[in-house]
Amino acid sequence: MILAVVDKDDSHMVMQHLIKEGFSITTLSTTGGFLRAGNVTILIGVDDDKTERVIDIIREHSRSRTQHMPTMLGAETFLQSMPVEVSVGGATVFVLNVEQFEKI
Repeated sequence: MILAVVDKDDSHMVMQHLIKEGFSITTLSTTGGFLRAGNVTILIGVDDDKTERVIDIIREHSRSRTQHMPTMLGAETFLQSMPVEVSVGGATVFVLNVEQFEKI
């Protein structure tokens, strides 16, 4: 099983291409990380020999990018916004061995 946490901006293209190539997927809306940004977690049940193809599709259709985010610095009475460059987007992929699988 592959569990892929994909940025919401990239998720549509990733899911579209996985389905187009015949992979069955289940999706969950998730939030996480430093920015509390929206993600889509995609669960893909796949035979071992198809694992690399799934990872290639995810890699082809998700990308990291930089974005400036404001941060607040200063005392309680005076706050100043200081932009910080952060990396957003892309995907995190986990490959899990499944001992048993039943489709009921």
